[in-house]
Amino acid sequence: MEFDPVYLLLAAAILSLVLFSLNQRLASPVIAIFVRWLRWLLFAFGGAFLTIEWGWSTRPFWVLTAALFLLWFLLETGYNWIAISALSQSPLPLFPRYAVNTSGEEWPTHPRLLKVREWLRANKCTQVQALKAEIGGGIYLRLSIYQDQEARTRIQVTFVPQANGAISVCYTLISCTNDGLRYVTDNLYLPFGGFYPENWMVERNPWSRSLPRLLMRHQRRLATAGENPEPWMEEPVEDLNQQQFELERLNTELGFLLPHDQREEYGKITHEGRFRVWREVWMLDYFGRAKRYQ
Repeated sequence: MEFDPVYLLLAAAILSLVLFSLNQRLASPVIAIFVRWLRWLLFAFGGAFLTIEWGWSTRPFWVLTAALFLLWFLLETGYNWIAISALSQSPLPLFPRYAVNTSGEEWPTHPRLLKVREWLRANKCTQVQALKAEIGGGIYLRLSIYQDQEARTRIQVTFVPQANGAISVCYTLISCTNDGLRYVTDNLYLPFGGFYPENWMVERNPWSRSLPRLLMRHQRRLATAGENPEPWMEEPVEDLNQQQFELERLNTELGFLLPHDQREEYGKITHEGRFRVWREVWMLDYFGRAKRYQ
C-alpha cells in the first residue's frame, strides 16, 4: 500500500487545531511556538501538494514548497511590521508606570496559578506589594512582588492578559549587589528590542516556564559571579517606576525611541528600533530565544 500524504497533512492540521484549542486555556508561549511552526509547514507543504494535485502548476514539489515557505515569511513579516508601526503610533505606553493594587484582584483564581502562590508560601517567600499598570483600554498588567527569606532576591510574578481572556504568567528575578550591579533573570516572551543600562546583567529564558528552575538559574548566576546581593530596602513600586523612567531615558538617548517632541508626528519608535523589535519578535515567536544581553 502506498502512503497517501493527505493523511499526514490532515493529521498535522488536526494537531494544530488541538494545540491551538488547548492553548486558549493554558496561554503557554511554548505551545504557541509549536502551533506557529505547524501552521507555517502546513501552508508550505500542504499548499504545494494541493497546487500539484489540482493541476495549478507543473513545477517540482520542492520548488513550490520553498516558494510558499518564503511567501509565509513575507506575509508574516508584513503583518509584524504593520503591528509594530501601529504600536509606535498608538498611545499605549512602552514603559508603563505602576501603582499599588488595592483592588484585591492581584492573583487569578486558576488552579495552575494558585499552585505558584502555594509554592512561594511553602518556600517562605513573603509578598511585599501587589502592583498594576494600565496598558490601554482599561486592560491592566498585574504584578505580585515577593522576596526570599533574606530579602536579597525579589520575585516578580507578572500576569499577562490574552485577547481570548486567558492569562499567561511570567517571572522576573532581581538581585542588586553592593557595587551597583543589577542581576535580572526572567522568562518573559514579549519582545523588548531596546537597550538596558550597562550595570544590568539580564538573562532571558522564554522556554523556562518553571519558577523553581528559573530561581535555581538565577542563584547559579549569582554564585558563578561570586556576588552576594544586598537586601532590598526600597519599595517595589518606587524601584519599578524609577527603572521604567531610566529605561525610557536611556532608549531615547541611544536612538531606540524618538525624542518626545517628535513622537506625535513620527511615532515613539525609530526605524532602527522597529527593526530591532521585528527581529526579536521572530526569534521569540519561532525559536523562543531572546537577544543575549549579557
